[in-house]
Amino acid sequence: VQLQASGGGLVQAGGSLRLSCTASSTFSNYAMGWFRQAPGREREFLATISSGGGITYEESVRGRFTISRDNVKVTVYLQMNSLKPEDTAVYYCAARTRYGGSRYASEYEYWGQGTLVTVSS
Repeated sequence: VQLQASGGGLVQAGGSLRLSCTASSTFSNYAMGWFRQAPGREREFLATISSGGGITYEESVRGRFTISRDNVKVTVYLQMNSLKPEDTAVYYCAARTRYGGSRYASEYEYWGQGTLVTVSS
């Protein structure tokens, strides 16, 4: 499956963005995840949603970010609110051919190309 991420851009601190990740084929049986990578840092887990809709967040984004999925539109979303300059990074979506999600990047088989989010102070 191919993943296409979109929705990144430049936003002021305190603002919001919604990222989308659309799959090339049905993904209802896949768990999906969002990660990000800032310059000079390792890829960081943000959120995952299982094929059944179970959700796990990284503590640093809990309450600000919301992951959701629409299996009809084969799209997973990441709603990001109250953005901070430290949220600046390239954001990646990923698919895992399992029911349950994971916080480990190595457990995802498919990755989108990334979309850049820049938060200005």
